[in-house]
Amino acid sequence: MAILVFFVCHWFLSLFAQTFFLHRYSSHKMFKMNKFWERFFYSFTFITQGSSFLNPRAYAILHRMHHAYSDTEKDPHSPHFFKDVWHMTMETKNIYMDYLLYKKEPEPAFRGNYPTWPIIDRISDLWVTRIAFAVGYTAFYVAFATHWWMYLLLPIHYFMGPIHGAIVNWCGHKYGYSNFDNHDHSKNSLPLDFLMMGELFQNNHHKRPNDPNFAKKWFEVDPTWPLMRAMHALRIIRLRKTYPPTKSHLRVIRAEEQLVIAEETESV
Repeated sequence: MAILVFFVCHWFLSLFAQTFFLHRYSSHKMFKMNKFWERFFYSFTFITQGSSFLNPRAYAILHRMHHAYSDTEKDPHSPHFFKDVWHMTMETKNIYMDYLLYKKEPEPAFRGNYPTWPIIDRISDLWVTRIAFAVGYTAFYVAFATHWWMYLLLPIHYFMGPIHGAIVNWCGHKYGYSNFDNHDHSKNSLPLDFLMMGELFQNNHHKRPNDPNFAKKWFEVDPTWPLMRAMHALRIIRLRKTYPPTKSHLRVIRAEEQLVIAEETESV
C-alpha cells in the first residue's frame, strides 16, 4: 500500500509541477507570481521531479518552438516525424540538452521571459544529484515493497518528467478528437483528463495557447484549472486576462510572442 501511495503522489505532484510551473507559467506566462512564490514553485518542481528535473528555460524554449512549428519538420517533438515514441523522446532530449548547456541559441521569438535560478539549475543537472534522488526512490522501495512486481515501477520514478512529456507529445498529437481546426494534428485525448491534469487537451490548448483553462466543452474537465483559480483567490498567483486569437496575430501566438503582447497590454 505504501508503494502505491508513494507512486501516485510522485506521479501527480511531478505532473502538477510540469503543467503548472513549466508549462503554464514558464512557457506561456498565463499568470504572474512574485519572486517568493516563483522560487517556491521552482524548488517544488526540483523536489517533485527529482532525478528527472526539467530545466524551466530549456523546457520553455522547446515548448514555444512546438507551438510555432506544430507538427512540421521544425517541431522538436511531433510524433508524425518519428517511427515510435522512443525515437521522438531521444530527439527531443538532444534538442533540450543543446539549450540546457547553451550549445545553441534559440530564435529571438523563443527567448526570454522564463524563470531562471542558476544555483538550482547547476545542482539539478549534476549526476550526483540525479543519482541521489534515484537512490532515495530505490531505498523507499527496499523498505516498503511487499511484492516483486512493485519494483517494475521504479524506472518510472527515475524518468518521471520525460515520461510525462512523452505521453503528452505522442498521444496529444495522435489519438483523440478535435474541437478546432488548428492546421496541425493536435488532439484532445481524454475528455476527463485527470490522469495528465489537463495536458492531453492539446487541441484546445493549441487553439488558445494562453488560456489557462484547457477544457472548452461542457464535458471536459481540466483538473489544474480550479487549483489555479484557488491560488488566484489566495493571491499566490495573478491570472492574466485572455483574448480569443485573430488572424492578424495567429502566427504571433504560435511563436509565443503573445507573451510580449500580454506584458504590453497589462502595462497600458
